[in-house]
Amino acid sequence: MAGQMEGRGYPDAIVRPVTAARTITTERFVPSPEIAAHVDYHWYVGWDLEQPHDQQVIPQPRIHIAAEDGRLLVHGIGRRPFVRHLTGRGHTLGVSFLPGLFRPVLGRAVSTIADEVVPAEELLGVDDRPAADRILAAEDPKEMAATMETYLLEVGLPTDPVADDVRRWVALAEHDRTITRAEQLADRAGLSLRSLQRLFSEYVGIGPKWVVQRFRVLEVAARAHAGDVDWAAVAAELDFSDQAHLVRTFRDVVGAPPATYAKDL
Repeated sequence: MAGQMEGRGYPDAIVRPVTAARTITTERFVPSPEIAAHVDYHWYVGWDLEQPHDQQVIPQPRIHIAAEDGRLLVHGIGRRPFVRHLTGRGHTLGVSFLPGLFRPVLGRAVSTIADEVVPAEELLGVDDRPAADRILAAEDPKEMAATMETYLLEVGLPTDPVADDVRRWVALAEHDRTITRAEQLADRAGLSLRSLQRLFSEYVGIGPKWVVQRFRVLEVAARAHAGDVDWAAVAAELDFSDQAHLVRTFRDVVGAPPATYAKDL
């Protein structure tokens, strides 16, 4: 898909990236081999603002842990728009888990933290405050990432073959444009739709229908960022029922129709 970079999340998940690039500093980098089986990438955001800025991000089917307000906060997958209100000067670092791979760390269904933001200690049993303090006091993003990794290794990163299967199925939904419905993904996984729904609730934290649709929304965002788009053609290519369906779906996630959004990046 056009919006992906080196298999590590979607830069196009950043809403209005031109404005964001003038306002905030972003960076993402690979994890160490010790945690790479569970973690997709580290991400860093820094800002030094004269005026407050609201930054929206399109949620993806992955769990993040971020250093904020003196804690490491676990962000469950949410259906609501994700917006951060930034003021003054500051920075944060987060880690993005591979889809499905937070389940063995959490030890229970990831759907139980949907739409929630919870201090890591409450979920993982290891005090997150010292690590958060060190991360937020540091200036070097890679030093911040090393501290995050030390915390995760202290928590423990158990293996789980089912989590690896779920990760592959999410990747299939991400990369195969012929998959536009959850039923198709279930067929490709060799499962009933009900079984796939149960596994996604347990391991991803949200259902396969949402996951399939979200990758299509991210692709629409990538097309909008590229500019000069024939939206009727994109709707047909991504197997929306029509252009109006594409517009409604994108507007529900981002807050504006794609054509309008593309003029205000």
